[in-house]
Amino acid sequence: MARIRYQGAIVRDHTILLIQHREHAGGRSYWLLPGGGREAGESEEACVIREMQEETGLQVAVERLLVEAPRQPGTDRWHKTYLCHPLSGEAQPGYEPEPEVAAYYCIAEVRWVDLRDEESWGEKVVSDPYTYPELKQICAILGYRQPG
Repeated sequence: MARIRYQGAIVRDHTILLIQHREHAGGRSYWLLPGGGREAGESEEACVIREMQEETGLQVAVERLLVEAPRQPGTDRWHKTYLCHPLSGEAQPGYEPEPEVAAYYCIAEVRWVDLRDEESWGEKVVSDPYTYPELKQICAILGYRQPG
């Protein structure tokens, strides 16, 4: 059975919100879309709303499913990315409520990146083999064209 990560593409004023995970052992960090797994009896939209609140402090409205794809070709890990819009709150680093996950990493930062300007995304985002292609795909779906 495929494992699915439900994540939110929170878009505001031509920007999208990313969170930074920082691993406790070694300090490695990387940027990604906020998201996580569904709880028993929870709808996909309810999962996305809960995850956005936990990880970013934002209350969001889910507009629609943008992308459903494997995280990496040939794996059983899938992502469903939903377009979201902030309703209230200030974006801030949230928390991981599962103790086994919180023992591995924390959410260290949040950052809005401009969907119109890939050059402003930063090296950590552009060099990431997962987040960068996801952002490029979201840009294409939402009609943001990048040079080249």
